[in-house]
Amino acid sequence: MKKLHPALSFLRRLGQNNDRAWFNAHRDEYEAARRQWFDEVDRLIARLATHHPEVAVRDARASSYRINRDTRFSPDKSPYKQWFAASFSPSPVRDAGAGYYLQLDSRPGESGLYAGMYCLDSAQLRKMRHAIVDNIDEFRGIIAEPGLRELYGDSWVGPALKTIPQGWPKDHPDADLLRLKSYGKFHELPQAFFSSPSWPEEAADMLAPTRPLVDFINYSLEEEL
Repeated sequence: MKKLHPALSFLRRLGQNNDRAWFNAHRDEYEAARRQWFDEVDRLIARLATHHPEVAVRDARASSYRINRDTRFSPDKSPYKQWFAASFSPSPVRDAGAGYYLQLDSRPGESGLYAGMYCLDSAQLRKMRHAIVDNIDEFRGIIAEPGLRELYGDSWVGPALKTIPQGWPKDHPDADLLRLKSYGKFHELPQAFFSSPSWPEEAADMLAPTRPLVDFINYSLEEEL
């Protein structure tokens, strides 16, 4: 049996003891797992940069999220997340535009890879919808690529409108794409995946087929209507 990734080992026990006293008593273990995470994410970035050089703009520390939860507006007041996560994009500002996201999670079914952009604002949605319709053959070709479909399937992650957005014909042939409010794909990773010594390189190669989608979103949002 492969050895459990140190981050998962820590996060599982954190999930059962999600309070500051326990966390502070095990801070050394957390810091050790965090250092290994940074080392591995830097390897992922280096490999992903061979497919998409612009993602090398930030290192692992700048790409990773804090473990502390924002509990201000949540009924769940547990102070810590049960996952490690990082995002990578061509922008020097994290979470600006479309990019890639990685989550290593102690909860079954929650670890995985994401590519695209989540919850676009109204101005971004307007640009994206027009870009899709104006370049529909290109966009349909991108999402139909076998390399992307094999790993990420045909479904989209995130919310969608129940009806066609205002201003578009109800019988528009691309209504399935126009109703989306997020344009992203997700590939679930089993927790055992992170036990492989080469998981950062394998994950980067799994993200590679999504680059055309990421690029399409970013250049569409940069265009003037």
